[in-house]
Amino acid sequence: MSKVQGGMRCVKYLLFVFNFIFWLSGLLVLAVGLWLRFDPETVELLTGAGAPDTFFIAVYILLGAGGLMMIVGFFGCFGAVRESQCLLASFFACLLIIFGAEIAAGVFGFINKEQIVEEVQKFYSSSIADAANSNSTAIAVIYHRTLNCCGGSTSDLSNELCADTPRDTQDCLSAITDFFNEKLHIIGYIGIGIAGVMIIGMIFSMVLCCAIRNSREVI
Repeated sequence: MSKVQGGMRCVKYLLFVFNFIFWLSGLLVLAVGLWLRFDPETVELLTGAGAPDTFFIAVYILLGAGGLMMIVGFFGCFGAVRESQCLLASFFACLLIIFGAEIAAGVFGFINKEQIVEEVQKFYSSSIADAANSNSTAIAVIYHRTLNCCGGSTSDLSNELCADTPRDTQDCLSAITDFFNEKLHIIGYIGIGIAGVMIIGMIFSMVLCCAIRNSREVI
């Protein structure tokens, strides 16, 4: 027999629906994380000896969050159906931990946003400056092809790698900034969305948990 009645039963089913949505959100986050990790353009730009890996660290955090959300969402659904005070309290604690970790990751990303872009720009600049090295030349050509750019500045258009490039071609330093800002904004928007969903989940789980405890006290 259900331990909660009336309006609290409605909260119970709302929490179940929420957890199912939360599980789907975790699946979506996992899918976006995998896309960012294996996106052909990103992989091409960040492969090779000496390539910076700070961007992929943020992606791995996103993948971990997505996997954890799926696990927590499943146990949240189970706890809501079983009306288990222990499982609901654990679900609340997990959401609180994920929320705190997400805030920490967001602060890390915000602080290191410019560093990520600068590391990639330095990696490209060192590649185009060392045109005599075939490996460096190959890396520079990948950037030119992927970002439709050439050179680190207007003066670099005189470089032999940019000899046949139109004068109005965007420089690669600007192209790198635009490319990675777009990717980092996607991570940021997903993080904000997840935070909002988790706050709702914490409210629902705590309300239902308190209702179950009160019903036991009455009995």
